Amino acid sequence: MTWPEGFRSGFACFVGRPNVGKSTLTNALVGQKVAITSSRPQTTRHAIRGIVHRPDGQLVLVDTPGLHKPRTLLGERLNDVVRTTWAEVDVVGFCAPADQPVGPGDRFIVNELRKVADRTPVVGILTKTDLARPEVIAERLLALQELADFAEIVPVSAVSGKQVELLTDLLLGQMPPGPPLYPEGELSDEPETTMIAEFVREAALEGVRDELPHSLAVVVEEMVEGRTLQIRAEIFVERSSQKAIVIGRGGSRLKDVGTRARQQIENMLGTQVHLDLFVKVAKDWQRDPRQLRRLGF
Repeated sequence: MTWPEGFRSGFACFVGRPNVGKSTLTNALVGQKVAITSSRPQTTRHAIRGIVHRPDGQLVLVDTPGLHKPRTLLGERLNDVVRTTWAEVDVVGFCAPADQPVGPGDRFIVNELRKVADRTPVVGILTKTDLARPEVIAERLLALQELADFAEIVPVSAVSGKQVELLTDLLLGQMPPGPPLYPEGELSDEPETTMIAEFVREAALEGVRDELPHSLAVVVEEMVEGRTLQIRAEIFVERSSQKAIVIGRGGSRLKDVGTRARQQIENMLGTQVHLDLFVKVAKDWQRDPRQLRRLGF
């Protein structure tokens, strides 16, 4: 296979504390939504791959869950996903948000990263610069500089797009020369069922109370093609009281979840969708190895 001279390709992953903007940044670099986002910490549960195509290279971005102190078996498994991912990529992007000071969580992750830093370059990324004043951004950049010996440090805003292209340049510059890894036009290698389940989970997370996000899991049980694509998905929670929250009074909330998820799914697939949602209780599934396996963890 031939490819343009000087073409580079490889894998990069974003790591950081929960809710520092890794998924939003992944979507901004890809130019389309491939990872769900939410103001809730630990929204990301899989290593989602987004693919950036450029004339001079191809960048495969792996968005990982936020590394955190786990309180459940699910939490431990999410941390395992992060560590496995960063051991296998060509460059790691460490993300810290401009609207919060550098703290113990950041130092913990940087210390963990030292285990791979001798063979993998680490780029420091200051995210959410649209939420901070210039003097605060300058302070945070200095704090990042003192945190570790990063290959590069770059401030970005995924929301405004500021310096997103520069970040792509820096990450591609760290990639080895090589051919494209995915066909032109492919933006993610996630199975459709995973993306659909993620869109349902994102819609279900909107506006819910703090205790619910970690208890939500979604499984696509059935997809039947026809003039309209029929999808049956099940939303799992850990307690009956949570089931009532997800369904809402007279089913109003679940209907709203279905409408928002269906719009996202139709945008992704380019076809009409009929989406049936069912809410089930899987007691304490985050702590149960058998149930975790069934739910895809």
